[in-house]
Amino acid sequence: MNCPCCSEKSYEDCCQSYHLKEKFAPTAEALMRSRFSAFAIPNGEYLWETASPNKRQFHNKKSLQEWGEINQWTKLEIVDKPSTNKVEFKAFYIDENGNPQVHHELSQFKMIQNRWYYVTGEFLD
Repeated sequence: MNCPCCSEKSYEDCCQSYHLKEKFAPTAEALMRSRFSAFAIPNGEYLWETASPNKRQFHNKKSLQEWGEINQWTKLEIVDKPSTNKVEFKAFYIDENGNPQVHHELSQFKMIQNRWYYVTGEFLD
């Protein structure tokens, strides 16, 4: 199976090891890609665990899982990497009503104890 993050690698050679907690994403972009894949799979627990610990109260495993389930995640496009801790991306998906959607975001990540976490995102467009 091709990895949902559009890396052109197999899922086994890309995001799977992060989802299985065998290793941590080495860069903010790798974490962002693995989070997109976690929406596509879906894996709400991984999404919650990779949110910054001081921001987790704003997230909910069940909601993250449901958001992944009700949408069909079709494509990830990395638009820009303005710094080591920021990634601008477009996530393409089909919503629960069958309408194509694009989620355009500039995400900010933070490394805590040698592990990247998602902190916040600014919606663009």
